[in-house]
Amino acid sequence: MSRKKQHRFEHNTMADNVIERGKELYTSIKGKWNEVFFKNANPITVELACGKGEYTVGLSKQFPEINFIGVDIKGDRIARGSKKAMELNLSNVAFLRTGIQYLDEFFEPEEIDELWLVHPDPQPRDKEEKRRLTNQKFLNSYKIYLKNEGIFHLKTDSEFLFDYSLEVIKADSDFELLDYTHDLYNSELKEGHYDIVTHYEKLFNEKGATIHYLKAKLIKKAS
Repeated sequence: MSRKKQHRFEHNTMADNVIERGKELYTSIKGKWNEVFFKNANPITVELACGKGEYTVGLSKQFPEINFIGVDIKGDRIARGSKKAMELNLSNVAFLRTGIQYLDEFFEPEEIDELWLVHPDPQPRDKEEKRRLTNQKFLNSYKIYLKNEGIFHLKTDSEFLFDYSLEVIKADSDFELLDYTHDLYNSELKEGHYDIVTHYEKLFNEKGATIHYLKAKLIKKAS
């Protein structure tokens, strides 16, 4: 392990805005994010597979009245987002180091107001469909933790993943597709992203890639 990476892991161990295995809140935060961590009743937005946390940090600067949680399994990436949030004195940001398949260990049903997926791995091969973060199995999981009328966002440079995700969401009667575009930078929807650009998005854009985006609302049917 490189010295830089080791330093980042050490940072996560000490940082108050990082929750990971071995820390006190790791097994006791479920259903208590507002009460125990943020200490307010503000809405919660979660960025899944947040990487270096560019969106988590960027949105938290724009919306101090909303609580943001970045989720990723990679500790060295989370450390970068954590450090940036600390440099900016952002108290409405947390980072959770875990796999997305373990959301049930950290969130109660209907605890989340919005979910973001920003440039997830497209997993383009047929045998990789089970890993796509917008397949029906993952969407069904997100439905549990999103509140009624909660919002789901997807932003990707992958035309394949976008078309696949659009098809899955259109076929899901629990979601209402609100907006989508195949060219975010030349769309009026661009304003809702507040010029937040991830490291990988910058690389994609420099290579001429088009950025795709969709926004959907969850409508929970009365039982």
